[in-house]
Amino acid sequence: MNRRVWHLIPVRSIAAILFAALCLVPCRPSPAAAPPALPSLDGLDASPHTQVKLLLAAGLAKPGDTILAGVDMKMEAGWHTYWKNPGDAGTATKIEWTLPSGVSAGGIQWPLPQKLPPADVTTYGYEDEVLLLVPLTLATNLAPGALNLSAKVSWLECKDSCIPADAVVRAKLEIGGDTKPSAEAALIQSWCQKTPRADRPFAFQVWWERPAAGDTRQLIIAGSPTAAEVLPIENADFFPDANDQFEVQSATERIPASTGFWLRKTVKKFSGDWPQSISGLVIIEGNRQRNGFELQTPISEQAPAGRPFAATSNAPSLPTPSLARMLLFAFLGGLILNLMPCVLPVIALKILGFVSEAHSEPRWVRKLGMVYALGVLVSFLALAGLVLGVNAAGHRAGWGMQFSSPVFVVCLTTLVLLVALNLFGVFEVALGGRALDTASGLASKSGATGAFFNGVLATTLATPCTAPFLAPALGFAFAQSASIIVLVFLTVGLGLSAPYLVLSWQPAWLGLLPKPGAWMQRFKVAMGFPMLATVVWLFSVASGNYGSNVVWLGVFLVLVAFAAWIFGEFVQRGRLHRTAAAVLTLLLLVGGYVFVLEKELDWRVPVETNGAGALQESAKGIVWHPWSPEAVATARAAGKPVLVDFTADWCLTCQVNKKTSIEIPSVREKLKALNAVAFLGDYTHFPEAITTELGRFDRAGVPLVLVYPKNPESQPIVLPALLTPSSVLSALERAQ
Repeated sequence: MNRRVWHLIPVRSIAAILFAALCLVPCRPSPAAAPPALPSLDGLDASPHTQVKLLLAAGLAKPGDTILAGVDMKMEAGWHTYWKNPGDAGTATKIEWTLPSGVSAGGIQWPLPQKLPPADVTTYGYEDEVLLLVPLTLATNLAPGALNLSAKVSWLECKDSCIPADAVVRAKLEIGGDTKPSAEAALIQSWCQKTPRADRPFAFQVWWERPAAGDTRQLIIAGSPTAAEVLPIENADFFPDANDQFEVQSATERIPASTGFWLRKTVKKFSGDWPQSISGLVIIEGNRQRNGFELQTPISEQAPAGRPFAATSNAPSLPTPSLARMLLFAFLGGLILNLMPCVLPVIALKILGFVSEAHSEPRWVRKLGMVYALGVLVSFLALAGLVLGVNAAGHRAGWGMQFSSPVFVVCLTTLVLLVALNLFGVFEVALGGRALDTASGLASKSGATGAFFNGVLATTLATPCTAPFLAPALGFAFAQSASIIVLVFLTVGLGLSAPYLVLSWQPAWLGLLPKPGAWMQRFKVAMGFPMLATVVWLFSVASGNYGSNVVWLGVFLVLVAFAAWIFGEFVQRGRLHRTAAAVLTLLLLVGGYVFVLEKELDWRVPVETNGAGALQESAKGIVWHPWSPEAVATARAAGKPVLVDFTADWCLTCQVNKKTSIEIPSVREKLKALNAVAFLGDYTHFPEAITTELGRFDRAGVPLVLVYPKNPESQPIVLPALLTPSSVLSALERAQ
């Protein structure tokens, strides 16, 4: 339906003809359409916050006509009512008609809705004013005379609170042999322009993007132009019809497309099978216009072949990997994790443990190896449970996602500091010890307890790192069923624990180690320094959460260290004033927690950052732009090569890649020579958009580095998890 601006011509006869033509046809074609007539001004009703009035497009109409009635609802500022699908809350407005014989009402023609606040509970509806349109059909045998029309309107009006309300609205319609349009006819027609369009300038295609992950699944809704008229597309969204068996969640990801639009929606299933079709409203905004198109179409199980358009940022088409291959990758990735910088401090502890137990009874050594492996596997089971819980909540899980929690980072930093202090001999942990026994020294105990907790600590510190082979295995697992996720995670755990299992079952190899002696105390102290380096790294991760306030975390760590020294020096090794020292230790810990963490740091609430945190580069480095699919699409449309680095300040592999292979003179010069654009995707706080983008490249976490060739039709080049300067330069060379 073309949009036009209607002008009133000051000639009575021409005006009557134009208004009659304007009001004869309802918003959607009807075989019974006929000239409407004038309404009555009777029937205004009100609630505390919404005024309701019944309008007719005509007050004088002929038998056999179909006229439009409009329930006009004017809300006070800040109040709203709801669409036919209210969303996460609310109730749709209802109209119950009381009509004389010979008059029948059709269904409500709903104007295009808006998404209403608050953002965390998405609802669909209207603010300020809405005119709900209903076609009224008049029988051909109606006798001339006045007809009284009335309707009971029931609605829910909401602002800070919600109030159910209802009102009875009335109007009079005169039946005669002529047509006289009403003063409200133009208003009603203007609201017709705000209902879904009857024409269809787009062909819609809908398909499942991936197999189901629990009770949620990703849906792609795509539209390509089919008419000569090309609507400007600044934004597109999908408003679903209500359904009791599944919910199309409100969040919409817009995927840039070479033509038309792609939308990604999450479907959450409540019962039954996955839906075979979808219905709702596609709304397109652009050039100060807002157009809606009704969508009711089947859902394909895979992307349609030969589709006429493609998303410019779409991930390369990869063959579906086999489960056996992904399990092999998972095992190899877990094995290589032992060599990653995240896990090196724990390896130091394991070396110390092997030296201590090297000359023990072989059966005891094997038992310790198995207990360590059990600690790793239990930890990976817990991670798998966390992933399943996040997926079940309708979100996307990511590898290392616990590092987005500031509370987790603070607790882990404190724990690793206590482990380091224990290795330095500041305090000792023995079976049956007091106060700080619980967590601090578990990893440095000998025996089964220490072996198990070593496995837990190794897993915890391994999650910020992504090793070769591990990235595709985890990316595959995160899109699979619960059983596959658990199987892949356990396989990674087996890979991580495999070297120690092998050593513990080969006592002859352990016999090559030197005998325990006084040198072990020095070795133990030396192993405290890698732990201390881990504390520094974790402290830098925390700075991304707290900004300049992170200095208070430093104060808290100093108080913890001081308390540990007092405990070791005066409680464990002292003979006098032990009670006073224990009380002082407790006061330091409690005071540090209450005053520093709770009051000064407010450790549960990270400060607002600029979104890039520690990942911003200096003026002498690469000029990084914030990543978004739209920004990448714009750069590619301009014919420029693109480098994208998805990274996080808690990801050691990412930082190593940046220092050794990205932020180096040769790469900077190559980017400048190619006139390439560099984008930084900061995954430090796990933004949903980047989690989704990683999933499209079968990655569950960072690092992920992509190079897009200057040809917009070419697929991106996916670089390996561990970069070398030659791998980056080679990809940039191919992007020309």
